[in-house]
Amino acid sequence: MFDLIIMLSRYAFIAYIVLFLWQGIVYVAYEQGGYLGNPYTAVSIQRRLVVLMHITAFLILSYNRETHLYDIPTLIFAAVSLIFILFAVKLLDRFFYEGCPLIWTGMLFLMDLSLIMLQRVEPYLAHRQLMWMCIGLAGMSFLPTFFRLIPRFEVFEWAYIIACYGLLLCTRLFGIAKGGSTNWLSFGIGPIDITFQPSEIAKFLFIFYLASVFRKRVEWKQFLTTAILSAGLVFLLVLQKDLGSALIFFMTYMVMLYIATSNEFLFLLGIGAASGAAAVAYKLFSHVRVRVAAWQNPWADIDTGGYQIVSSLFAITTWGLFGSGLTKGMPKSIPVVESDMIFAAICEEFGVIFGAGVIGIFIMILYRGVRIALDCNRRYYSILAAGVTTMISFQAFVILGGVIKLIPLTGVTLPFVSYGGSSVLVSLMMIGLLQWVCVYCEQQMREEQEQQELMELQMGGGWNE
Repeated sequence: MFDLIIMLSRYAFIAYIVLFLWQGIVYVAYEQGGYLGNPYTAVSIQRRLVVLMHITAFLILSYNRETHLYDIPTLIFAAVSLIFILFAVKLLDRFFYEGCPLIWTGMLFLMDLSLIMLQRVEPYLAHRQLMWMCIGLAGMSFLPTFFRLIPRFEVFEWAYIIACYGLLLCTRLFGIAKGGSTNWLSFGIGPIDITFQPSEIAKFLFIFYLASVFRKRVEWKQFLTTAILSAGLVFLLVLQKDLGSALIFFMTYMVMLYIATSNEFLFLLGIGAASGAAAVAYKLFSHVRVRVAAWQNPWADIDTGGYQIVSSLFAITTWGLFGSGLTKGMPKSIPVVESDMIFAAICEEFGVIFGAGVIGIFIMILYRGVRIALDCNRRYYSILAAGVTTMISFQAFVILGGVIKLIPLTGVTLPFVSYGGSSVLVSLMMIGLLQWVCVYCEQQMREEQEQQELMELQMGGGWNE
């Protein structure tokens, strides 16, 4: 009987995510002058769907087939994480009440999916992930106060790039190897051993650096200085075998450069230089050749280099559009499933349609981020929003493309979904920054509109006199 419930739940999860995305379309249509429904009701429905997905998934995860009883620790974690989601909704409405609601709901959907999949794979990781989410949410709530205290933080451009180099050099000198890349730092606090990726923090600072530089007219001397410093960061990441982060840093730089200058020549020059550097890196670094070889033909080295991507492809394609059903797949057989390959596990148990819906949520966040960048009338904040949107979206593309063998697989996390304290923390802070820019733009537009109405009233009064 319970197996039948699991099989039926596959269609419920697909209905949740399809309806979730449809409500996003309803909201956007209203903004564009159309009407498919009430936008406030659409956001409310999205929040309820997150709760429904949470309850459905944890009722399945907590059931013990052998004893036919529900596992109490799992139910307790389900209740605590549900309280966290409901509290997050209230807290974000309190501190970012003028932010984009579609970004909030999309972020919460992905975070809840992360807790579900990590509870499925390794409950201990789910508990740690929830802890990092709480810390990230607290940091987001503090952002508005922090930005009000430092209104001119664009003047610290050299401090940002020096901090980026400091973080990556510390990793180069004192880092530990994990998952084939030497991009982790570890230190102990009593019996607790804490590891984190300095490159994740450097991503956040790198966006501030580029926005601070590109807020002004870019001269050739400044362009060369910024290009050399950015290339140095990418080179350090390649030396640490962190190819995914290197690619993300480079593409973020190129997109922000093009947005700031609208110069096609500089963009093509950067792409050409990167292509040449990639060819040189392929010849010089063995780990680059290993990743490319595994991408070209994983079956040729299936026992070692190609095993991870082959396992991912089997997981995605074996159960088809609707998946095997939650708890019916074998996600633990995929190497590093909790971080690098979590999307493959999602497709295996929830189905390819659900996986496509997850991609649709990232596209929704991308679209809303682009709208925020375009609507902002202050250049610096507009470039900041564009940088955050680019980095989150391209990071999602890099790992999703690697998992489905579209591009060579690199060890980066899927934002908000993969396990990783530093990744979740920085991703939440980036979204907080993006929403703060949205709030700033809304306030500026409202003030300009009020001033315009006041001027019209004054002109009208003077005419009547």
